Amino acid sequence: MSSEKVHVEHCKGVNGLDKVILREIRRCSAEVYLYGGQVTSWKNAHGEELLFVSSKASFRPPRAIRGGIPICFPQLKSTGSLEQYGFARNRIWSIDPDPPPSPSDISHKAFVDLILTHSEEDMKIWPHRYDCRLRVALGPTGDLMLTSRIRNTNTDGKSFTFRFAYQTYFFVTDISEVRVEGLETLDYLDNLKNGERFTEQEDAITFESEVDKVYLSTPAKIAILDHERKRTFELRKDGLPDAVVWNPWDKKAKSMADFGDNEYMHMLCVEAACVEEPITLKPGEEWKGRQEISAVPSSYCSEQLDPRRLLLSG
Repeated sequence: MSSEKVHVEHCKGVNGLDKVILREIRRCSAEVYLYGGQVTSWKNAHGEELLFVSSKASFRPPRAIRGGIPICFPQLKSTGSLEQYGFARNRIWSIDPDPPPSPSDISHKAFVDLILTHSEEDMKIWPHRYDCRLRVALGPTGDLMLTSRIRNTNTDGKSFTFRFAYQTYFFVTDISEVRVEGLETLDYLDNLKNGERFTEQEDAITFESEVDKVYLSTPAKIAILDHERKRTFELRKDGLPDAVVWNPWDKKAKSMADFGDNEYMHMLCVEAACVEEPITLKPGEEWKGRQEISAVPSSYCSEQLDPRRLLLSG
């Protein structure tokens, strides 16, 4: 078996859908379906699954796959005339035949480049030409990196405007024992209160009921602490100023056909997003957004993340 095969494997997944498995030497792995350009698995060196995918997820187009990391483009929620969260997560992506070059300082070999372009069918509902590129890469230590590039390829001189999110479903042991750090004191839009704007008053975000908030102008680094597992997810992002935090809780979970009644206890969505201020591209212009997630022991991450804690202990 060639070294290339060790890192990247093309195969069939659920219901015969095409997928790509990325593997690193230390046994970390990730799986990406061409349907939706969607990451559906991310495992650490111990083989532990770090992303949540519902046991009731439908892997049958045109339904979106519930869990993993859906790509939301070109709209979020009901911010436009399209289906909720746009159409990128309901389309078959292709392996990119002409991907952007890798930066010279990147050494990882486990990556795949995907591309989604306009179709005549899609132009009836969103009349624009575009290239939407996605690179999914697994770093040597198991970090998962997603880089998106969206280019306006309109030939009629028209600009277009879009919103975007990586709707990451993290697997957590017990949602009541989870907290999110890095969003305190920020303004947010509460989707459970018709998008009304508030300021976060808590030192850290914890969960005891349904949450659906869009935090605005967020820092480049956010931490999700799973106390039960003594694990912290660190989310680093670029080009995506906002962060959506979502958990449906029990009542809404029961109303969702592709979501188990009690699965809300084991998941949390923290989405690197561009919500409040949509992105506008003129013909030929390109936008780039990026998310990198890693999982580390909690004690290490808290010290790294919280400068106040360092000052107090210094």
